[in-house]
Amino acid sequence: MAPREIPSAPADVLPTDADAGLLVGRLLDPADGGPSLVTVRGDVLVDVTALGPTVSDLLERPDAAARVRGAAGGRSWPLGEVLAATAAGAADRARLLAPVDLQVLKAAGVTFADSMMERVIEERAGGAAAAADEIRARIGARLGTRLETVRAGSPEAVELLAWLREQGLWSQYLEVGLDPDAEIFTKGPVLSAVGYGAPVGVAEVSRWNNPEPELVLVVASDGRIAGVTLGNDVNLRDVEGRSALLLPQAKDNNASTALGPFVRLTGDGFTVDSVREATIGLSVQGEDGFSLRDSSDMARISRPLETLVAQAVSRRHRYPDGVVLFTGTLFAPTADRGAPGSGFTHREGDLVEISTPLLGTLRNTVTTSEQAPPWETGIRDLYAGFARRGLLRAATQ
Repeated sequence: MAPREIPSAPADVLPTDADAGLLVGRLLDPADGGPSLVTVRGDVLVDVTALGPTVSDLLERPDAAARVRGAAGGRSWPLGEVLAATAAGAADRARLLAPVDLQVLKAAGVTFADSMMERVIEERAGGAAAAADEIRARIGARLGTRLETVRAGSPEAVELLAWLREQGLWSQYLEVGLDPDAEIFTKGPVLSAVGYGAPVGVAEVSRWNNPEPELVLVVASDGRIAGVTLGNDVNLRDVEGRSALLLPQAKDNNASTALGPFVRLTGDGFTVDSVREATIGLSVQGEDGFSLRDSSDMARISRPLETLVAQAVSRRHRYPDGVVLFTGTLFAPTADRGAPGSGFTHREGDLVEISTPLLGTLRNTVTTSEQAPPWETGIRDLYAGFARRGLLRAATQ
């Protein structure tokens, strides 16, 4: 089967106000032997590796936005050509990588009431999609809309949690969804994320899975939100539904973390407030003709973004190279893709688009984690490449 064609015109990828934003990313040019730090300027990508050489180095500086804005820059690449090569998987041409590098990949779970209920349903169904509809109706009849307006950790949430226990509806997912302590877990190893245009992986063992479109915060070591991007927290619902202790197997697989297309830096008129009520759109287009469109409204999140960051980065959780923090999703697909009661699950070749006007569009096609390009470039290789290119001096300047 021929690879799925991915739209790659700059206007289809960049934020609607791209000229006003500061967008940074990583580019791999085969001629260089390693990644370069780039920024978007009009219709070109400009090399600003001298500011880094890593995204982590750049974002540790409080004045990162001003530095990027004022950087003279080095070489440049036509943005359209790079996007086309990236979408085509052309290893012999310059292409985009995930726009982060040394940051630890973390995620906050159960941050929206709707997705919290879906986790409860997964748990009650034991990972079996066919049982989900009946459980969903039964639990919904008991709870109604009581969860939708409750702020996690509030006195109302504590009271509701006590009532749920009395009703025999307690779940570990309700515990972390309503309790003051958020669920913060490690999504994947450093450097394991894939970027725009790359295949995302679903493990071959899974028969019930879905994309998770999310707003992603890029956080410096001091807890400062230095940038924002989009992410796909690919999830195996059947694996996690069998036991929450299988969360690592459900979340951390080859090519199961997608980020991009670029990181938009805070500062220079763009702040977290700019996206606090963003709508994160999702589209799934299958080669079988299946189509799904939905969205996740950040205004309905049950915890402030700053609270999630404070629980991820604190005196007891140190990350000297920074953190990438998925903030959770409202989206939990229930539409049947096959037989009634089968629910939604991915099929190979699905085109997944995650978008919001101020951050652009992240596009990936679905394959299995076993068939996705193997992750082979780790931290040792990254720094060996920097040494060969004479770039390590830049990190100390």
